[in-house]
Amino acid sequence: MTDTQAAAPALGRGHMTPANWAIKGELFLNCSCTVFCPCVVSLGAHPPTEGHCHAWMAIAIDEGNFEGEDLSGLNVGLLVDIPGRMGEGNWKVAAYVDERASEKAFDGLLQIFSGAAGGTTGLFTMLVSEIIGAERAPVEIVREGTKRSIMIGRKIQGEIEMLAGADADHPVMVSNSKYWMGPDIIAAKGLKSRVRDYGRVWDFGGMSAEICPIDWSGSAK
Repeated sequence: MTDTQAAAPALGRGHMTPANWAIKGELFLNCSCTVFCPCVVSLGAHPPTEGHCHAWMAIAIDEGNFEGEDLSGLNVGLLVDIPGRMGEGNWKVAAYVDERASEKAFDGLLQIFSGAAGGTTGLFTMLVSEIIGAERAPVEIVREGTKRSIMIGRKIQGEIEMLAGADADHPVMVSNSKYWMGPDIIAAKGLKSRVRDYGRVWDFGGMSAEICPIDWSGSAK
């Protein structure tokens, strides 16, 4: 274990210690499904187009806090390996937390993204079977126009672009859904997109991608 890595949080089904937290910002991802990923509309019940779902996720936190600790401006990257239907669980996840995060923010973000903090992401305690790694890293996120990108050294290098709609001013969207990330999902596709870490060698160029405004929270009560 390097000095940038931390012991992965211990997880068990239902392992949760609810905390007070909130995050507003944007989540975007690129996965191994062909365009467009069926997990969104089916709420994870439909099989991924390739039978499994491999993905990277990027979370840009515009405003946020965890038990009084400011999370605003921090970025998080996730490597996600799902063997079948999203809703059937057994996810394996690696977390890359912004190297600028304080110790309390780092710990809080790991609790949030493991589901241990409860609230919006609490379902992860039922879906994630293993945190395969958790580390500090330079998580660089760029959001410009119709494109989004994340770079975590040579481990994750991803760029996606919104799908153009009939109205050139509005991308293709799924609206008013009950999807876990949020009700409004912008459809996108991968451009240059690759993962090289934890024994995973994935390439998602031309594959399905999503962009979603997020407003998540949890309460210790």
